[in-house]
Amino acid sequence: MSDREDHYPTRLTTPRAALPRNEPIVHARNQYRWDGPLDEVALSRYERDGFLWFNGFFSRDITEPFFEELREMARDEALMDSERVIKDPHSGAIRSVFGMHELSARFDRLTRDPRILGMVRQLLGSEVYIHQSRINDKFGFQGSGFDWHSDFETWHAEDGMPRMRAVSASLMLTNNNEFNGPLMLIPGSHRLFVPCVGETPAMNWQDSLKAQTIGVPDESALARLAEHGGIQAPKGPAGSLLLFECNTLHASNENMSPWPRSNLFFVYNSVDNLLEEPFAAPMRRPEFLAARETTAALTMHDAFPELAGQGVAPLQ
Repeated sequence: MSDREDHYPTRLTTPRAALPRNEPIVHARNQYRWDGPLDEVALSRYERDGFLWFNGFFSRDITEPFFEELREMARDEALMDSERVIKDPHSGAIRSVFGMHELSARFDRLTRDPRILGMVRQLLGSEVYIHQSRINDKFGFQGSGFDWHSDFETWHAEDGMPRMRAVSASLMLTNNNEFNGPLMLIPGSHRLFVPCVGETPAMNWQDSLKAQTIGVPDESALARLAEHGGIQAPKGPAGSLLLFECNTLHASNENMSPWPRSNLFFVYNSVDNLLEEPFAAPMRRPEFLAARETTAALTMHDAFPELAGQGVAPLQ
């Protein structure tokens, strides 16, 4: 065991009350040199809700070429048999593919797009790197859901992320509607850390990425937070973008519709928030889940020059 201070203890033997967040939400407010495209209204909304939604951020012409790359990946037998690919526990269909920015040059360029990277740097008040990237797929009539959780709780417990200084960018590759299992979030839940009960098993990721049972808040805590902040499920066309704070509680239902739902996720972490040893797990998770070797600050790359000069306007 380490003598280091753990500001967010979790995976406990007995329940413990939620802990107040003890650090900024918008870090640029404390680091004024990190200007960016988000105005004061957007920054205040992110600070209040823990997420920002941009309806139709990219056009369908931008998102559609990604599907050909995904089809090529599906034909790669070695990749499909690797740990990077998680299959649905019920249907056997692809549920997630991790390390997308390492598998695809196009995905890598997307992580460096100035419009996204500029907002993320502003929110985190620093240079950033990719902690994790993945695509989540839910095929029609068969895509299973994801239980309520805080990403930070997992990254803190199992990856050793010390502070809440990361943000996820989720790009919708298909339309997200009320029927195909859109992401649900509890506004304001990022202001509290909810400790979870249950010791982390060895190599927990092999099961948790299929169906999470460890690191899930108890229902009474979830009910209190939802009664206070409500639940929102941003919906919109392919190309829409969601930025959400690493401690915002979120989940999604099964896809009960005939329409697929595919979302791409990039997790940006501050270069001042590098991973330590896990706080509540017996071993580190693999590099494709939690980057330790590739943590150099991202440089901007104009992935889509035709979008130069377009403004950023969050709609929710």
